[in-house]
Amino acid sequence: MTVTVKKRTPLTVPDRVQRRAGFKPGDRVEFKVSGGSVTIRKLSPVDKEYTPAQRRVIDARLDEAEKGPFYGPFHTVDDMIAHLEVEVKRRRRLPGAIDTSKPFPCFALREDAEPITLEQVLDSEE
Repeated sequence: MTVTVKKRTPLTVPDRVQRRAGFKPGDRVEFKVSGGSVTIRKLSPVDKEYTPAQRRVIDARLDEAEKGPFYGPFHTVDDMIAHLEVEVKRRRRLPGAIDTSKPFPCFALREDAEPITLEQVLDSEE
C-alpha cells in the first residue's frame, strides 16, 4: 500500500495496515528510524511496565544470571538434598558464617517458649 505524505496533514497508518499488524485502540507503538526506513512496533505489556533505562538494567541482570552458577540437574530429590547438605557444610566453614548453635535472631518467641537453634533443626532432619 502506498500513501502520499502531505505538508500539513499528519502521516496516518491506514486501517488495513493496522488490522494486519494487529494494532488495536489503546495499544502503544514504538517508532524506529534507520536510513530512510521507519519501523512501527507494537509494544508488549512488559514494555509498558518499564522505562527503556529500567529495561536495560533488567536485561543486563538477566544476562548475568544466565551465566550461573547453576546446580543440577538432579536426577532425584535425594541427589538434591545430598548436594544441599554438602553446600551447608561448606558454607559453615566460611568466614562470617552463621553460627548455627545460636537461636534464630529473626523470630520473636513467647516468654515461655524454648529457643530453637538452626543446629537443632538441621540435626532433627537427619
